[in-house]
Amino acid sequence: MIAAATGAGTIPGVPTDPWHYVPHTEVWFIVAVSATAYWYALTRIGPRVAGKGETIATKKQVWCFVGGLFALYVASSWPIHDWAEDYLFSVHMVEHLLITLVAPPLLLLGVPPWLTRWILRPKWAAGTVRVLARPLVAGVLFNVMIAVSHAPFWVDATLYHHFWHFWAHLLLFTVSMFMWFPVVNTVAEFPTMNRPLKMIYLFLMSVIPNVPAAFLAFANGVLYTYYAHVPRPFGISAVSDQQLAGAIMKVGGTFLIWSIIVVVFFRWYAEQAARDASSRRRPAVAPVSVRTVQLSVDQADVDHEVPAGPATDDPDVLTWEHVAGELAKTPPARPGT
Repeated sequence: MIAAATGAGTIPGVPTDPWHYVPHTEVWFIVAVSATAYWYALTRIGPRVAGKGETIATKKQVWCFVGGLFALYVASSWPIHDWAEDYLFSVHMVEHLLITLVAPPLLLLGVPPWLTRWILRPKWAAGTVRVLARPLVAGVLFNVMIAVSHAPFWVDATLYHHFWHFWAHLLLFTVSMFMWFPVVNTVAEFPTMNRPLKMIYLFLMSVIPNVPAAFLAFANGVLYTYYAHVPRPFGISAVSDQQLAGAIMKVGGTFLIWSIIVVVFFRWYAEQAARDASSRRRPAVAPVSVRTVQLSVDQADVDHEVPAGPATDDPDVLTWEHVAGELAKTPPARPGT
């Protein structure tokens, strides 16, 4: 299962058996602290901070946060973390997808609006988010970080020095949180977008990273010297592993982002359909022109000026007095006529 490594030797400290279990207690600690802080916020802080009638947290929000923590745990624990650092760059790419495209949106979706306001209540925190989470700024930072994190100098430096690898992943995760923030945020005072802009924004986030993906998929030689000097599990060569990583980045990353675009589109379509149906149910109101209004006013004035009554001196109006007078002038009929 383990093929001989190419190059002048293997990296010191890399086990020859990829199935050797390595516990990562620091990951357990981070996940446990995050879960405990979330539970404390919902059960202790929420009842005091949330607005009257505001839901502390829905089941969907809780499950999203749990799913985000689970994605971080899977990416940072055995076997994915160990295979990514010691054997296969393709697994390293899976680790990056979990850190950038899976965990951040789930964690942000799991944070209720009141908790977002509470976390960002310090002026420096709110100011940082208002600047770095703007779609243009966040999109540029994300794509620059994606490009740099796949550069040979960066990858080799972080793999040869595991201390820097942790901070590199933390930086990648933080930038990804800023990138996803305007997509999932519902708090009006912080950056957000309408649904059509979200679709355009996410489409760009899926297209630009294809550049380093193509760079990996079509390279003829080994780009990262580190992976040229480690054991090769399953007999896969360093070049094939590198090409597989490019395919995972392109296909996997595009699939994840486009799936979210589809969800956003159908929600936007449902909103438009509901709005159109509501407008059709409203009673039609005939338009009133200025001429109609003026005629109505004039008629009201006429009705007000002509009093209702039986008597009038107008000769063109036939009244009962006229009829009685004409009858009095008519002589009675002669007998026998």
